Amino acid sequence: MTAGTTEGYELRFEYLLEAPCTKVWRCWSEPRLLEQWFHPPFWNTEVKILEQRAGGASRIVMRGPNGEVSDGVGVFLEAVPEQRLVFTNAYRSGWIPSAPPSETPLRTMIIEMSGEGDRTRYVVRALHWSEEARKQHEDMGFHQGWKQTSHQLQSLARSL
Repeated sequence: MTAGTTEGYELRFEYLLEAPCTKVWRCWSEPRLLEQWFHPPFWNTEVKILEQRAGGASRIVMRGPNGEVSDGVGVFLEAVPEQRLVFTNAYRSGWIPSAPPSETPLRTMIIEMSGEGDRTRYVVRALHWSEEARKQHEDMGFHQGWKQTSHQLQSLARSL
């Protein structure tokens, strides 16, 4: 595992998942599976919209144990099964520019996966518009959060 690197406006996390790529992809592409792992501990995730195609909408709502709500709205820019997902919160469905809450920096996320036998090389990249946005995202727990969710993803994928 690479704990995470930071370069320019990019944050990066890399992990070798002990699960085959086909199952990792299912965990990203099937809403009911995504809901089981894509959240911090003690939070819940509800997938409202998951249209994994260029221009497809995404809306994922996370709820915390103390009533916190994180409403993630965006669009997919690219979806290549078992290889790559690219999405951003800079737009909403219909290519309408987004104005997320101030605590959520605008970013583009790139999720890459490649099979290595029965394992999956898993790379998460977050591209930001500014150094300030990158730092804000890092301070929100980017590296620790992706480490935790990667363990949850691996556990679920192995159980399928």
